[in-house]
Amino acid sequence: QVQLVESGGGLVQAGGSLRLSCAASGRTDSNYAMGWFRQAPGKDREFVSCISSRGFVYYANSVKGRFTISRDNAKNAVYLQMNNLKPEDTAAYYCATAPYAAVVAADYNYWGQGTQVTVSS
Repeated sequence: QVQLVESGGGLVQAGGSLRLSCAASGRTDSNYAMGWFRQAPGKDREFVSCISSRGFVYYANSVKGRFTISRDNAKNAVYLQMNNLKPEDTAAYYCATAPYAAVVAADYNYWGQGTQVTVSS
């Protein structure tokens, strides 16, 4: 059983930055993709970014150029550096793992509890 714990969320002004972290436990290998999704109140969960086991990265168009995903396989961790944050980035952010890099939430099999990011204007 894989457990994921996110951290790093908070309240920030527009234009500011936050760095989200997600630590995975219960696995001894790094042969899986890790992704970030977000969900705002009243909206569907949406893809933000993912990174494959080999380090290939993918971003939603809405965050491309502002967010950077990275992973540390030795720590079984994934990070999301978020710069130039906008009010529309406000959401609960979830990390998840999948057998391969994917942009669809249904392809991910383990999820964290989420961390709230609030961007004020």
